Formats: sequence, structure tokens, C-alpha cells
Amino acid sequence: LGRTHINSCDFALGHYAYDEVDGDFALAHFSIAHDRQALIPLLKDAAAAAGGPLTLLASPWSPPAWMKTTGRMDRGGKLQPECREAWADYYCRYIAAYAAEGLPIWGITVQNEPEATQAWDSCIYTGEDERDFVRDYLGPALARHGLGDIKVVVWDHNRDRLFERAQ
Repeated sequence: LGRTHINSCDFALGHYAYDEVDGDFALAHFSIAHDRQALIPLLKDAAAAAGGPLTLLASPWSPPAWMKTTGRMDRGGKLQPECREAWADYYCRYIAAYAAEGLPIWGITVQNEPEATQAWDSCIYTGEDERDFVRDYLGPALARHGLGDIKVVVWDHNRDRLFERAQ
């Protein structure tokens, strides 16, 4: 089992997204070229060392800055309502792009640490936000793109608040 990030994360050397063109709802500029520099080779080396494909769980730390209420990838903020469909399609593009690299994605999370406003990439989701996003956007997008077998994990966060989140 391996866990990797969608876009940059707190371990990245800077902020980056696979589509940084403001308002590109059609994702015409989507590209995982940044990941081909180091992340994809690292994952391929890990799979080779493991003797077979990894079971990969992918998690975003933040949508692209243009999709967020703050206009930046760090310091929290929320996904703008008008970007929900494009963000759901973004996951699908990511999954397809990684499959084309020989790295099939087993599952995705809605958001890394959805209650944390961090100095690094972060985005806030309430439990209701996660539920509604999966139900109304992400689930239908995965089905539409033939990715209905991809697992979706919510509450990708510390366990100390799990009971409150489930309520």
C-alpha cells in the first residue's frame, strides 16, 4: 500500500497544481508533467522493489488556487461551489493519467486533513461538504468516466475527532 498526493503537499518544494490556468473548467491545460520529474519515477521504483504494482491511495492537500475561496493553495480556504464539478473531473483526469503511466490508483480521499488550516496546502471541508461533494459530484464523475471501482475515503484526518465527524 502506498499513499501519494494529488497536486503539491506539505512535502513539496513549492505549490503546484496540474491545471493552474484560472477558470479552466474544461481542464484543457491539465498535465501531470510535474510529477514525471521525481514522484512518478519514485513510485515506479517502489513498485519494482515491491515486486509488483502498488495499491495506491491518492489524496489532495488542496485544489488549484483558482478553485478556492482564498485564491491560494495554502492557509485553508474552501472549494468554490462553482468549481465542484471541475474538481471532481480533475480527480478522474488524475486517475486516468496515472493509469497511463502504469500506476493504477486504487482509491482516493476527498481531502487530506479536511479540518486543518495549515501554512502549507490545505482546504477545509465539513462532514456535510464531503458528503455532498461525493454524492453530487465526485461519485457521479467517477461513474461517468468508467471509474466506479475506485474507492473513495472520507475523513482523511487524525482519529481524535472521528466520533464528532461521524455525527
